[in-house]
Amino acid sequence: RQAQAGASDDELEAALRGAADANRTLIVSVLNKAYAEEGGLLDLFIESLKQGEGTGHLIGHVLLVAMDEPAFRRCSGLGGVRCYLLPPAAATNSTNLSSEQLYMSGGFIRMMWRRIRLLGDILKHGYSFIFTDMDVMWLRNPFPSLNRTEEEDLLISTDGFKGRPEDYLGHELNTRFFFVAASNRTAAMFDEWHAAREASEGMKEQDVLNQMKQQGAFRRLGVRVRVLDTARFSGFCQDSQDARQVATVHANCCRTMRAKVADLKAVLGAAKQLNGTTGRLKWPRHSACLGSWRK
Repeated sequence: RQAQAGASDDELEAALRGAADANRTLIVSVLNKAYAEEGGLLDLFIESLKQGEGTGHLIGHVLLVAMDEPAFRRCSGLGGVRCYLLPPAAATNSTNLSSEQLYMSGGFIRMMWRRIRLLGDILKHGYSFIFTDMDVMWLRNPFPSLNRTEEEDLLISTDGFKGRPEDYLGHELNTRFFFVAASNRTAAMFDEWHAAREASEGMKEQDVLNQMKQQGAFRRLGVRVRVLDTARFSGFCQDSQDARQVATVHANCCRTMRAKVADLKAVLGAAKQLNGTTGRLKWPRHSACLGSWRK
């Protein structure tokens, strides 16, 4: 079932309930018209779930949140995936966010803040979730690799892992892939995070969270955080040395959607070759992403 345009809070609850597993946990990703274009990030993300090791059944627990009508229509036309249209009232302002939002552009920053508000609402509904950007390929089921204890509230990725997962102050946190457990603590954190945008003009939500971290917000709110190792939760900034351990690959350190699509296709192709073999996989060079920073 697809949520209809202009969905209310009740319809968000219905969409969450439909996607969640028995533990009230789901997988959330957000898309706009540019992400949803044929042969783009949406198609690659779904392909990775279908192709990945132990990931096929997770498609039923994915909620794809569309920021505009064209993205919602494309998502709904795929079949077998659950789509929800974010109501216009959830926008941070009326600016159209359908086109590609280049990294750190004004539209990019607005889109990130709109996402944080949505994720905070999901926590208030009492659902835990993995949030994943659509430029994160799922090569294996990541839930076992999270290895979460009941005491942990937030498990979050980083561009460069430094060897001590408990040392969140010593890591630059990356908000494109994380698990968050529903609680009053995490709901309060997301409220504070979203509210901080007012005093953070020109900053993306990831930078604001890292600033909050340094100012002691996690400790003050009692939010227990662990940083995810890039050996399992890899990215273009810091490739994992052992592909057989890797659960997810993020196209970070990359500026344009065209470059991300080109290099993620190469990653999926390499991962497909690895399946069923005992050989060592060499990651393809992320040449399109490296070139995306050139003027």
